[in-house]
Amino acid sequence: MNNKAKSVIKNLYYTVAANFATLGISVLLNLFVPKLLGVTEYSYWQLYVFYSSYVGFLHFGWIDGIYLKIGGEEYDDLDKELLGSQFWYLMIFETLLSSLVIVWSVFFMPQTNKSLILILTAVVSIITIMKTFILYIFQSTNRIKEYAQLSRNDRYLYVIFIGIYFLFGGRDFYWLIIMDILSKLILTLWGIFRIKDMFPKKIRPLKNTIGEIFSNINIGSKLLLSNIASMLILGTIRFFVQQKWSIEVFGKLSFTLSISNMFLTFVNAVGVVMFPLLRRTNQEKLPKLFITLRNIFVPVTYGILLFYIPAKLVLGAWLPEYKDSLVYMGILFPIVVYEGRMSLLINTYLKSLRKEKTILLVNVVTLVTSLLMSLFVIFIVGNLTMSVGLIIFCLALRCNLAEYYLCQIMDIKFGYRTILETTVTILFIASNLIFEGSIMSLIMYGICYLIYLLLIHRSIITSGKNFLKLIKDN
Repeated sequence: MNNKAKSVIKNLYYTVAANFATLGISVLLNLFVPKLLGVTEYSYWQLYVFYSSYVGFLHFGWIDGIYLKIGGEEYDDLDKELLGSQFWYLMIFETLLSSLVIVWSVFFMPQTNKSLILILTAVVSIITIMKTFILYIFQSTNRIKEYAQLSRNDRYLYVIFIGIYFLFGGRDFYWLIIMDILSKLILTLWGIFRIKDMFPKKIRPLKNTIGEIFSNINIGSKLLLSNIASMLILGTIRFFVQQKWSIEVFGKLSFTLSISNMFLTFVNAVGVVMFPLLRRTNQEKLPKLFITLRNIFVPVTYGILLFYIPAKLVLGAWLPEYKDSLVYMGILFPIVVYEGRMSLLINTYLKSLRKEKTILLVNVVTLVTSLLMSLFVIFIVGNLTMSVGLIIFCLALRCNLAEYYLCQIMDIKFGYRTILETTVTILFIASNLIFEGSIMSLIMYGICYLIYLLLIHRSIITSGKNFLKLIKDN
């Protein structure tokens, strides 16, 4: 095995290890925080998590443009003075933007827990965007070990902070948010130290940098708009649920989503390594590599769905106040399949091929569909189960539509496989609804999964051999 293959495996080890740690922390947070806080306090904490998940868009594509430009380059070859100057200009811009949000929240909003959460979200937005800038530098230049350290270590600090807080009897969502902000700040300062050679003693004048800034925003804005549309697909439904029902219903829905998303951590780990790798790969080999990775990855994600019933039984016993909401996890759990495929394969390939417009088109079409259908289902029909089902419908639509366009670009046919996989998803959800997430649900889906594996076993074996050959050849 040559140095390139060893480097890929080493980077996969770093990111998988990091995300394994993140998974463990997620388990702790999702099992103990809701039990210790209570439903209402936990729901406000989840509202902060919900709001803060959108703050990364406030750079308006600036960082995404840098990411797309330098992806696959060596760190030593970067124009460090130019990038370092942009870092400081970005921080000044974000500080001004956050200050406006804070002033508006203090003087023009009712002083409630929601306005307090908005102020704290404005504060964390500056730190989050600075951290994202550093993470993208590490990822783009294949400094995966440092990427993994920066992305996970603030969670270690966070768990230590809240562990001490809970140990001394604390039960207020406000202090959980403060500790989240503090842990992110400490690790962001560590990240700045790791790339200190990028920061000049005197930054370039704005007039000499503004052209590059607008160029990055122009390139990255399409990817940014795609990401916004992507998050709003789920975000609009969650927001409308909060408006239609109570903060407690919102919190319980957020809890089931958090549990489902925990299983995506390993998928995202591999996706981090994929982008710089694909940018350095001969484009003629990309279609064959896609088929190989898809034929291995997708059956694995359908296997993960087998863990739903054991997870439901354990969580139901541990958190009885959330027991009624765990039935919705039986509808949402295929998020692992569709979001995993989008993160690891489809989006990574489209970004590598510089098809940002395709990503944007798919996300906008899905967002419009989500918006129209959620308005009807939530406010006219008023059915919570159908509203939850709408989430997985929209994510499946986006995944299959994006894959269709990608396969068109690479001249690959996947029609039969898509129909088969959609059938397996429907059978998984149907078995959970009919048998109410019981052991019988697990047996029924287990039979369906075995039949699915028998139908595609030849392609799995062939792809497995091709993947091993690919590692040896590289």
